[in-house]
Amino acid sequence: MDDLTSVKAAARKAAFARRKEAHSEARSTAGVANLLSVMTEHKGKVIAGYMPMRTEIIPTPVMAAMSAHGPICVPVIEAAGFPLKFALWDPGTKMVEGAFGASIPEKPEYVEPEVVIAPLVAFDLKGGRLGYGGGFYDRTLEGLRAKRPTLAIGYAYAAQRADDLPLEPTDQPLDAIVTDEGIHWF
Repeated sequence: MDDLTSVKAAARKAAFARRKEAHSEARSTAGVANLLSVMTEHKGKVIAGYMPMRTEIIPTPVMAAMSAHGPICVPVIEAAGFPLKFALWDPGTKMVEGAFGASIPEKPEYVEPEVVIAPLVAFDLKGGRLGYGGGFYDRTLEGLRAKRPTLAIGYAYAAQRADDLPLEPTDQPLDAIVTDEGIHWF
């Protein structure tokens, strides 16, 4: 394991602990209000959310509200080393377990999002995002942004903030971070 890999592993471990400590219904509800205020500016656009796992902050109330105004989709992992695909979702979509335990639509219909709400392990206030280590969102955002402007909004608890993230040139920056405590644009 090289030095950067071990530094990232340590940063993830610390961030997971902070996220677990912060995870609560009250904080998640506060985050929903902030995320909805940002998302309402994007009514009618194809918006990618995610199905929360473990102690991730929950975006599904915002996804459900926005589904009345335009297409919502969720990520589908095809294989390691590949970008994500995004399948249409609404509150009535029948879901099944996909790769890494993430819920995905049983009968996926794929679209490309214009706005991506990205889960994360840690973030900084310069637009840096530390994910789970698979590079899925970095590859995906790079590909989408090569085609057209794509807004990347990190969604997390404020407690997941880190002052010094071990980032690489391939890490795609966020355009904003929305937390239970506020909104930061970069």
